[in-house]
Amino acid sequence: MRSLTSVLGNSQRLDGGAMFGNAPKAMWERWIPPDERNRIPLACRCLLIRDGKRVILLETGIGAFFEPALRERYGVVEDSHVLLASLAAVGVAPADVDVVVLSHLHFDHAGGALTKFEANQPAKLAFPKATYVVGAEAWQRAVAPHARDRASFIPGMTSLLASSGRLELAASDRAAALGDGYRFHRSSGHTPGLLITEVEMPDGPVVFVSDLIPGRAWVHLPITMGYDRYPEVLIDEKATLLNDLEQRGGRVFFTHDPMIAMGKIQKDEKGRFSTTDELRELVDVTA
Repeated sequence: MRSLTSVLGNSQRLDGGAMFGNAPKAMWERWIPPDERNRIPLACRCLLIRDGKRVILLETGIGAFFEPALRERYGVVEDSHVLLASLAAVGVAPADVDVVVLSHLHFDHAGGALTKFEANQPAKLAFPKATYVVGAEAWQRAVAPHARDRASFIPGMTSLLASSGRLELAASDRAAALGDGYRFHRSSGHTPGLLITEVEMPDGPVVFVSDLIPGRAWVHLPITMGYDRYPEVLIDEKATLLNDLEQRGGRVFFTHDPMIAMGKIQKDEKGRFSTTDELRELVDVTA
């Protein structure tokens, strides 16, 4: 039996203009109203999968690894490690997690894999027994980042993962640590080699779309982020994935949407995509 549960990590508030790229504020503020500093609320939502006796976690959110000054700079709301508390609330301790899949190593997706910041203490991996799955191309980007996104990576993170002895670099559409019932799509519009995990479920696939589609508003094909490496490539990748999922009755799981965890993809007569059958959270969903 495979079940899905959404678990929240630390939340953020980021500049709305950066999150919506070249979309005018008059458009995007109707979708997610900004605060007085032009920031919009964003979740860092992770997907917990109980698969038989295994516990799998798709992403870890931003976590609480930042020192206080950087936490303020990057709009991290809570100073506690929210993901660990969310997991504890559904009966999962850090040592219970068998596999952590990181779509890429930007800090708002991988930071929760680290323990909470403590002054004068080195960072440690938060899940002491888990195998960490990272895409091979995304790994290389983190090891040798471009100047454009160097600040998005956590210093020392790749060394911690590599020295753990529990790192799997996925170079194909499968990972040995996951086995059957899981496969990867890849995207390079946001960052090279972004891993998008598809989970096989009885009522159709569930796809953790990560930063390819941060939330409902970004399902609309022209909407991209200012953080995206190649927006036109991303739009084409998004169209390919959404057309495929619409035909297969697929659902998408959103990491950054402040309100909605998952929705089913639909397309209207003009070819515009949207979500239906939306869920604010998932609690042991088996269908």
